[in-house]
Amino acid sequence: MESEGTMMSSMLPSDKNNSKKPEPFREIVKTMNDFFAEKPVRGFLQSIDDFFKTPFPVAAGFPVETVETGKEYIITAELPGVKRDQIQLNITGNLVTISVENNELETEENEQTQVHRRKFFRQQSSRTISLPYVINEKMVKASYRDGLLQIRIPQVKGKSIEIEE
Repeated sequence: MESEGTMMSSMLPSDKNNSKKPEPFREIVKTMNDFFAEKPVRGFLQSIDDFFKTPFPVAAGFPVETVETGKEYIITAELPGVKRDQIQLNITGNLVTISVENNELETEENEQTQVHRRKFFRQQSSRTISLPYVINEKMVKASYRDGLLQIRIPQVKGKSIEIEE
C-alpha cells in the first residue's frame, strides 16, 4: 500500500515541473493558422468572399414574375446591383428575352514584387418569357428603378371574323 501512495504522489503535478504546461493542441492550431495564412489559400478564401459579395445574378437566372391584368401583361424581373446599360431586351414573335451581362476588367500591379495581374470577368444570365400572342414591340414599355425591371406589354385583341353560312 505504501508503494501505491508514493506512486500516486509522483503522478500528481508538482510546482517544480509545472512551470511550462504543454498544450496538446498548440501545434495543430499553429499548423492551421499557417495553412490559412498561405497565399493560395488566402486567395481562394478571398475569391469565395468576393463571390458572395457580388450582387450580380448568377447564371442560374434571376426571379421573374408575369402578371396578366386583362389589358396588359406586366413582366417584373428582380436585378439588384445591375446597371441599366447591362440589361438587354429582345422581342421575337411571342417571346420576350431579358439578358443581363457584366464585363469587368480587374488589374493589379505590385512594383516591389514585379507582379502584374489582369482578370477579366464575364457574367451572363438570361430569361425568356413566352406570351400567348405575337408581341408588337412598338407598344412595349420598359422601366428600370431600384433594381426592378418592369416590362408592360399591352394585350392585343384579335379581330373577330364572322363565319358565313
